[in-house]
Amino acid sequence: MRKITVNASKTYDVIIEHGAIDRIGEYAISVGISGKACIISDSNLAPLYMERVKTSLEKSGIEVCQYVFPAGEASKTADTFVDILNFLAENHLSRKDTLFALGGGVTGDLTGFSAASYMRGIKFVQIPTSLLACVDSSVGGKTGIDLRSGKNLAGAFYQPEIVVFDPDVLSTLPKEYFADGMAEIIKYAVIRGRELDKLILEDTEKNLEEIITRCVEIKRDVVNEDEFEGGVRKILNFGHTAGHAIEAEADYTLSHGRCVAIGMYIVTRAWEKRGLCRKGTCDILVKMLQMFSLDTECPYSPETLTERAKSDKKADGSGVSLVVPLSMGECEVVKISMDEFLSILKDGIK
Repeated sequence: MRKITVNASKTYDVIIEHGAIDRIGEYAISVGISGKACIISDSNLAPLYMERVKTSLEKSGIEVCQYVFPAGEASKTADTFVDILNFLAENHLSRKDTLFALGGGVTGDLTGFSAASYMRGIKFVQIPTSLLACVDSSVGGKTGIDLRSGKNLAGAFYQPEIVVFDPDVLSTLPKEYFADGMAEIIKYAVIRGRELDKLILEDTEKNLEEIITRCVEIKRDVVNEDEFEGGVRKILNFGHTAGHAIEAEADYTLSHGRCVAIGMYIVTRAWEKRGLCRKGTCDILVKMLQMFSLDTECPYSPETLTERAKSDKKADGSGVSLVVPLSMGECEVVKISMDEFLSILKDGIK
């Protein structure tokens, strides 16, 4: 068992342990959870793990109800959010009760935002079941939903009571979802390193638990330093400005991880072309992306993506804050105009 402690506005642990999904009740009790619980999951994950989590909670004396929504980014909307709130009220959950997010990033974001909003804030627990959610979205307290104009435009910073990840669930993860998670892991390798690129290129499968642990530690360190994204936390958005624009233009038919992979490639290629990034960094990035069949080809024009980026939550009237690599394991945030962003896209898109 590995335990990583996050010291944000709330201190909590991230637990990485084989078999942990059948011990959720014990972990819940250990952090003072009692009363009622609502497990929120999607239509793909609920058939696999809902009963196991429910059984574990009930064995610990916690009364359980469950809410299941259609799987996919298309459900991360105001309609689903309000439906969850109504469901909680209809099932008489109180301020003393707890939500459990069982699933990937969409589930965690929806559940966390619902917990932050219901009765002005109740407890919630993250049980990530995807590699992407484990290393990224379940840690740090970002919650939210998408609006018509863009991704994650409504939300709250709201920390969980505990994050519990069981690596055994990865055995049921489809190959394409595993690749999505690896895109976020590769992001960590570029922005803050700790020789993650070497662990990935050497033997990802053999080193996976160590890779996951290092990613969570990097996320922990960044969140401890800057919980509300006023400074250094912005580095976690590497590849996301262009990536979110690609996602939106594709009407969310392309996965988040694949879009971020393209975004990372575009920015790294452009920055290295300009002599602002150590030569060879883009080659290492491409080598890692290709290991997991992650694309570097962008299907949209620079002009189209620039228009989309104007609605990104990181944009303002004067431009956008863009994360750019300096070398493998080192990056910085630069404030640029939208015209300069367009120029970078033109340099980075093949």
